[in-house]
Amino acid sequence: MTSETNFLQSVLITGCSSGGIGSALAETFHERGLHVFATARSMSKMAHLEKLPNVTLLELDVTDSKSIESAVEVVTAKTGGKLNYLINNSGQSLVMPALDTNIEDAKKLFDVNLWGMVAVTQTFSPLIIATKGTIVNVASLATFFRSPWLAFYNASKAAVDAYGHTLRLELAPFGVKVVTVTAGTVQTNIFRPVEEVPLPPDSMYKAASKEMAGIANGRFVQGSMAPAEFAKRVVDDVLSGATGMIWRGTMATIARIMYTILPTWVMDRLTFPGSGLDKLS
Repeated sequence: MTSETNFLQSVLITGCSSGGIGSALAETFHERGLHVFATARSMSKMAHLEKLPNVTLLELDVTDSKSIESAVEVVTAKTGGKLNYLINNSGQSLVMPALDTNIEDAKKLFDVNLWGMVAVTQTFSPLIIATKGTIVNVASLATFFRSPWLAFYNASKAAVDAYGHTLRLELAPFGVKVVTVTAGTVQTNIFRPVEEVPLPPDSMYKAASKEMAGIANGRFVQGSMAPAEFAKRVVDDVLSGATGMIWRGTMATIARIMYTILPTWVMDRLTFPGSGLDKLS
């Protein structure tokens, strides 16, 4: 292990592909003087980070146990078995009506958004416990605001939220903090350009297909917070010792207030505009 890594605090971040939250978090933690282990499924997606000092790039597929174990071995060798911060950021989206979604596609989404996060956390936990460090799980406003056509994304993020709060209680006796980031809208590349959502021929939701495609294309994140600003705020929170839930990103603060005071029927009405649901009745 290098002397630099010995003396610097360290952070490992999943999902650091260019243009995303993970990449911005890696750059921000680097600016704050930490040794950053930036990970993604493909090294080529992190090429923009490779020349930064005190940044180690690792290929890591959160759904592959061997990949996770290999990453732990590298981090252990470089740090002497210690890690100060673990940021579970990897995630993917799936836009499709709940009744039309292929179950295998839904399972793959949960493998990344929930089970991959669980596997990474379990494998790296001894390194975090060794420093009485912090685990950060990136959840979403989708935990509380269940947009139509995103049923399994919403469900996976709700699971992340529940898992994180329970883990926080279970790790508290060991001096480990657990932070759940309820992320508002951030201008990232989690959504992909599509011309249309591949609905089954007999789908009863075809009238809303245009609106579904708009969501898949990221229409709702236009004008949202830049990843760099989001990362700055989250890193400020984490390095200042935050624990429990934090709300960051566009709409996060107002959404928190709305969720607290508004009844369900009002929230449902706020969901309808732009969703295409009005075309189905």
